[in-house]
Amino acid sequence: MDEKDKKENGEYIGEIKGGLRPSMKLVVMGIVNKKPKSIEVTLSSKPQEEDTEGDVGLQLKVSFMDKAVQRNARLAGKWGPSENTLSFFPFAPGESFKMEIVCEHQQFRILVDGQPLCGFTHRLSQLTSLTALRVFGDLQLTKVA
Repeated sequence: MDEKDKKENGEYIGEIKGGLRPSMKLVVMGIVNKKPKSIEVTLSSKPQEEDTEGDVGLQLKVSFMDKAVQRNARLAGKWGPSENTLSFFPFAPGESFKMEIVCEHQQFRILVDGQPLCGFTHRLSQLTSLTALRVFGDLQLTKVA
């Protein structure tokens, strides 16, 4: 599977060299499809096989039907309680966005277009084990950094 295939089906998997550390920032920029259902952004330890025991430090699920952004984590194969509270829903069909995921000591802070959207307290203590960023769903990625 080469780069071209990855982008066409709207999925991107990138490596976070050395894993996540506090003060690191990930940026995902893209354009939402015209008729979007969902977008998913996952920070995990094992990107290749999605349903293996890889830990997920943060999973963001954007649902356009519910205008919700669900956050969760998976430790030792088990998903925890998901968090849904949002101050606003920043995504719109056909619009571009810039999502920043800032890794802090206590939590991930998620910003969209410069506005704080939500936080997610770390449930995984080994942040450096999070070496994969996966983005897929109803969007066209323009930049991942």
